[in-house]
Amino acid sequence: MKIALIDSGLGLLAAAAAVRRARPDVSLVLSGDPDGMPWGPRAPRDIAERALRCARAALAHGPHALVVACNTASVHALEALRTELEPAVPVVGTVPAVKPGAMAGGPLAIWATPATTGSVYQRRLIAEFAGGVETAEVPCHGLADAVERADPAAITRAVDAAARLTPPGVRDVVLGCTHYELVAATIRDRLTEAIGAPVRLHGSARAVAAQVLRRAGTVGGGVPADRGGTGGDGRLVVLASGRPSTLSPAALGYAEAALLLGPPTGVPAGAARNDGDEGGSGTREETAAV
Repeated sequence: MKIALIDSGLGLLAAAAAVRRARPDVSLVLSGDPDGMPWGPRAPRDIAERALRCARAALAHGPHALVVACNTASVHALEALRTELEPAVPVVGTVPAVKPGAMAGGPLAIWATPATTGSVYQRRLIAEFAGGVETAEVPCHGLADAVERADPAAITRAVDAAARLTPPGVRDVVLGCTHYELVAATIRDRLTEAIGAPVRLHGSARAVAAQVLRRAGTVGGGVPADRGGTGGDGRLVVLASGRPSTLSPAALGYAEAALLLGPPTGVPAGAARNDGDEGGSGTREETAAV
């Protein structure tokens, strides 16, 4: 089995690592867009076009399903991607984990990019999944960019700034950008120190991984994804704006990249990890895929 993931930058690492944890044998195609990143400030039509280019580049490698590992791209490009790719290649989008975050009853905080904070899209998610729950929308200025550069000092500054905007009564925090899951441990530790109590983080990577593995089981109207079995050899292909590439030096600064680069090929399908805890990123994820 082969799964493709698209995003402008490193945000796809968390979901790719979650797939690898669940199924070490599945091969992965990471199709990024360094020439066009970040996608967030771009017009919706431009985001959709760039996402389609990334998807088309990935399709040349024969994936059985594709993940849109970016909240913004899922909003603006998911419909176009599904129109072009499905039913032959199922497409799974990413949604901030507002619903599981609100299940504890609040207070809840949603950490997101400044462009997403207060947006119609985010307000709709809050109304649908967190109605009646006290919810704070927290803009995380510079955090995604700092994560993209793998700049520890800048990450800490951005996390601390967002922590100061987070109400002290908050115990559940939704990570509303896929980049944030790469620094979940830093967020949890700094935020716990700032508010003086433990916090639960809610991301989307594991839910997305589970959904894409389900969707990849059958493609093209119920045809088995892999006639010879559902396994693979655990290979990794990296594309940069359509060009063959490797994981960037910044990507190699994260544990998720180390996981993607190993173990060796030929891992049996039965070697899947049983993630009964919150996963390597320290986040909880449910109902965060579409």
